[in-house]
Amino acid sequence: MARDLEFFFDYGSPYSYLANHCLPELVERTGVSLRYRPMLLGGVFKATGNQSPAVEPIEAKRAYGGRVLQRSAELYGAEFRGNPHFPINTLMLMRTAVAAQRAGVFEAFHRVVYPAFWVQGLDLGDESVLARLIESAGLDGDRLAELRAQDDVKSELRANTEEAVARGAFGAPTFFLEDEMFFGADHLVFLERALAR
Repeated sequence: MARDLEFFFDYGSPYSYLANHCLPELVERTGVSLRYRPMLLGGVFKATGNQSPAVEPIEAKRAYGGRVLQRSAELYGAEFRGNPHFPINTLMLMRTAVAAQRAGVFEAFHRVVYPAFWVQGLDLGDESVLARLIESAGLDGDRLAELRAQDDVKSELRANTEEAVARGAFGAPTFFLEDEMFFGADHLVFLERALAR
């Protein structure tokens, strides 16, 4: 039976984007069963006292972090141009991800969001921009907007976020292989070693 791998992510995390780029090959190599768990990274930061590397107070460290991000994208073979609107409030976007899961269209939604955010540089915190992206994917934007406004969708995103924090998450991407946590795209190598055990 395939082992269960949970991927807690926020589209506003560039390293979640890079991890997402690597996951299809990891799944193919290992046969792991992947579960996408949308969470609100801002909520994780608030609950843990952590903060985005984008607001790192040491200028040299912040600049170096940007260079490491570019190097990582090159290493993983992921197209990456950053986003001029970053950081973006992703609350609406992550609620839409939950709505897409409930509507059974998450795969099509997810496929277009990451490149729109981290390659095309779209402002996905803007409702009209997000609506156009959803429509371009052949999905019903009005239906997803209606769903994301429902209390149960809001509650599910909040519960995912609280669960991630309760299990030890402090940022994104965070993976759980059963009860073992792996943080960061660069720790996928350790995750794969754990899968091989």
